Amino acid sequence: MRSLLLLLVGCSSSAQSQSYIPDHQRTPGTINPKVTQENLKATVCISGQSRTIRPPASYTNRLKAKQMREVSLPGTAHDYHEDHLVPLCAGGHPTDPRDLWPQPLTGKWADKVKDQLEASACRQVCRGDITLKDGQAIFLEPDWTKAYMRYFGMK
Repeated sequence: MRSLLLLLVGCSSSAQSQSYIPDHQRTPGTINPKVTQENLKATVCISGQSRTIRPPASYTNRLKAKQMREVSLPGTAHDYHEDHLVPLCAGGHPTDPRDLWPQPLTGKWADKVKDQLEASACRQVCRGDITLKDGQAIFLEPDWTKAYMRYFGMK
């Protein structure tokens, strides 16, 4: 019985310590079919365009609460931001739950850190330094922190 309890505690703390990486089975990331390489300048590369397609807080707050319960995340909803795994500026799907996950607001890999990677990738896509598909691939990897470390040389 004691070893089962230790196993459960170990699994729980492991899940909690990895909450900065969404479960790739639940949140693999999804793409907005309305955004293509050909229409970048008329869609994601327009300043403020993400605000026009971002789902309302009423939708993301309900989804965040549901997802937090399903994966037993610690803390409260105020400890997380419902984030698009593939950012809207890189053609992520605005409302598909497979592209949305509760991202921690604190810690080494908090939302502000991923925001840096998102901004960099989106600038590169809009400048034409990388393709839309390459920009999306950065976030479709199972662990976005590895891409961050590659791009920003962090260990």
